[in-house]
Amino acid sequence: MQKLCILGSTGSIGKSTLDVIRLHPEKFDVVSLSAHSSVDLMLAQCIEFRPKTVVMVSIEHANVLASKLLAASINDINVTSGTCALETIAQDIGTDTVMAAIVGASGLLPTLAAVKAGKKVLLANKEALVTSGAIFIDAVKQSGAQLLPIDSEHNAIFQCLPLNAQQQPGYCDLADNGVSKILLTGSGGPFRTWDNQALEHVTPAQACAHPNWDMGRKISVDSATMMNKGLEFIEAKWLFNVDPEDIQVVLHPQSTIHSMVQYKDGSVIAQMGNPDMRTPIAHALSFPQRIESGVAPFDFFTAKSFEFQDVDYIKYPNLKLAIDACKSGQGACTALNAANEVAVDAFLNEKIKFTDIAKINETSVNKFVSEKVTSIEDVVALDRNVRIFAQSLVSESEH
Repeated sequence: MQKLCILGSTGSIGKSTLDVIRLHPEKFDVVSLSAHSSVDLMLAQCIEFRPKTVVMVSIEHANVLASKLLAASINDINVTSGTCALETIAQDIGTDTVMAAIVGASGLLPTLAAVKAGKKVLLANKEALVTSGAIFIDAVKQSGAQLLPIDSEHNAIFQCLPLNAQQQPGYCDLADNGVSKILLTGSGGPFRTWDNQALEHVTPAQACAHPNWDMGRKISVDSATMMNKGLEFIEAKWLFNVDPEDIQVVLHPQSTIHSMVQYKDGSVIAQMGNPDMRTPIAHALSFPQRIESGVAPFDFFTAKSFEFQDVDYIKYPNLKLAIDACKSGQGACTALNAANEVAVDAFLNEKIKFTDIAKINETSVNKFVSEKVTSIEDVVALDRNVRIFAQSLVSESEH
């Protein structure tokens, strides 16, 4: 049985992971879970899966959870709190596999701890690679950790690669394996057909109403601005050891083809299926085998037609900003991610307009683009400084 640690078990990816595990109780043992503050959902997960350890990042909510477990006569689960406790469970000797599903830069250090401990790491936290790039990949190489991508696009690319490339994430040579280009697909989000002038009046509810995927609020806004695709672009550069020029973003509104790999001989291999995160999760959990995910088989006879479009960078300035940051270096990528997290949070709390997100991101990147990032301490320091700066821009933009 694989012994699992799920970082971010109450989020969208965490819940989908537990959905897959539910189908295979003989294959997986949930050893530890973590959440920030979702006490009631964590309580339900504890009752069902009986992990040995649970981390609630919020001390207050950890105390509430501990009391509720006691009231339910469950006294064999160790409840801890704080960000350092996340790193502890991620590298625990009793864990084989770590699902890294904490949203945002806060997932970086526990994910890196799992990598350094040589775990099988299921990477759903794209920000870890976006913010630390080469540092993260070097840690994978040194520890011998097995890195498997969970993002539907990167998992799709992974599935379309030869076995030799799959076994060397971050340092494979795709050109030697006959690959000429990675085709990264994106739906275009809910505003693909909107007039650009109307974007200024977008509400949080509209931005979170993705046409194909059921996701958390932050990633839904990122999808609407296509920053999510931008972060995936940067992640793909590091995961597959390619230059930015070797990645092409293709709009595919149906989200049926999750991404493609183009080969030198003219072949294009695509991975496709219904848009459901349980598919890539099941693939990574069981790799190199295949297991039931709970996702319905794709039906070609009821499927919509496939559309492919070029990207309108005027509509999606965040995507252009991310691609430019990828070409500029690590400082720009780390700054972009930090600024975006602040800006999206401000938008969701109705402090700024939808179109202000890109403005805050661009101003922040321009200020910090030349920062040198050579260690994880540099990443953490830059992340903190950019957040302070971006927050000051939010205060100036509040309407």
